[in-house]
Formats: sequence, C-alpha cells, structure tokens
Amino acid sequence: MAASTLATQIHPTALVDPGACLAAGVSVGPFAVIGPQVSIGAGSRIGPHVVIDGQVTIGSDNHIFPGACIGLEPQDLKYAGDNTEVVIGDGNRIREYVTINRATASGERTVLGNYNLLMAYSHIGHNCRLGNRIVIANGVAVAGHVDIDDRAVIGGVLGIHQFVHIGSLAMVGGMSRIDRDVPPYAIVEGHPGRLRGLNLIGLRRSGLADADNGAVLKELQLLWKLIYRSEYSLSQALEQARQQQLSAAAEKLVAFLESSCSAGRRGPLPAQRP
Repeated sequence: MAASTLATQIHPTALVDPGACLAAGVSVGPFAVIGPQVSIGAGSRIGPHVVIDGQVTIGSDNHIFPGACIGLEPQDLKYAGDNTEVVIGDGNRIREYVTINRATASGERTVLGNYNLLMAYSHIGHNCRLGNRIVIANGVAVAGHVDIDDRAVIGGVLGIHQFVHIGSLAMVGGMSRIDRDVPPYAIVEGHPGRLRGLNLIGLRRSGLADADNGAVLKELQLLWKLIYRSEYSLSQALEQARQQQLSAAAEKLVAFLESSCSAGRRGPLPAQRP
C-alpha cells in the first residue's frame, strides 16, 4: 500500500509538537521527541527514543533507528543561537545513536542527500554536505564543514578533519586518519591516511570501469600514474593533464585536485610511495 494512503501513526508515549508537520504514512515510535520546526515526508519511520529538533526537513521513506538525534545545536563554540537547518532527502537509513547537528550561522544548512546509510554511532557535524548513496560505517566522526560526494564509502571507527572534501566513489579504509582531501575514485588507508590506488571495485559497480569499452578506466589509470607515479610534482602533473582531452570522469579528478590545491583549502592526501 502506498505511503500516501496510510495514516500517520504516533505512539502514545511520543512527544510530537503540534507545530511539527508529519506527512501521510509517517510512524513515530515510543518516547520519540519531535520539535515544532520539524517536517517529515511520507512513509518515513521514526524509531523509539529518537530526538528531532530545530529547523529540520526530512524527505520521504527514511528510516531513523532508535536513539538518533537530529537537528540539535552544533558542537561549535561560535554558535550564537541562530535558527539554522538540517535538510535530509529521501530513502536514507540512519542507524542507532547517529547524531546530525544543524549548521552554525544564520542561513546555513547541514545537508544529507538521498539513499545514504549512516551506521550506528556515527556523527555528522555542523555545515556538512553529504551527497547520495554514501555508506558511513559505525563510529565515524565527521567534523564540521566536511563535504562527501556521491557513492563514497567510509570505513568504521575513524575521524575526518573539518573542511575536508571526499570525492565521489572514494573508499576510505577503517581506522584511517583523514586530515586532507580524498580525490574521487581513490582508495585511502592508514594513520595518517595515504592514497593506495584507484577504487577499482567501486568503478566497476558504478559502471565507469566498462564505459566506452574500458577506455575510461584505462584513461583514469594513466592519469593516476601521471599524477602519483611520475617524476612530476602535483602541480606539474596537473598541467600535463590539462594538455590532454579529458573524459568527464578524468575531468572530475583533475578539477577536484586543482580545487583542493587552491588557497584556503587543506590540499589532497599524498600517495603511499612504493
């Protein structure tokens, strides 16, 4: 039965403010707390003891498991009480005791896209922007102002430094230390984290490895060799890459590294040398 035809179900012990907006088919479990500025889309399930407060917009068909806290004040000493936001898309799975803090300053947002899996005890800090179909394993601490692009996979029990950018289809190994940017398609592992190579499994699952009869994968492998296995410095390698006609996938990698090297950015993680 479609969510739009189902009644909203609120457990008698849940505390739902009259100002909250719950669409058809939303269920709220025992002892959950829903604040007055919260909007929850059709078919979403809110588990027991979940707390959602502040200006929070949640899309449809999300499942938020017991004990999660979403939209509470940021853990930022600069926070001055501004009415900031958390915006969550559709189809996410937010497991037990996950915390997602709202942004710090007026007009800012913490954003989670669509169809992501945040495993138990992970933390998403203020002003983070996460894309779609990301997997974050148990016990990951994501500091403020971190960007994570589509289909990245983050292993468990690790920390990601503030203002870091993790590119699409990147794979970060568990218990790594991530204090600089992670390029698209990369595998990172270690303490401190170091680039280990291309995420071939992720590229195959995404279809990029087979694109243009394998030509895109071959181009990415040659580009990786130029950037990380040649005698050129990073800036020289990027200059060499710009002299080539790049596919969309290769352009994404080069543009990411150029942006990461710009003023005010943390810069990309270095590669592990053979």
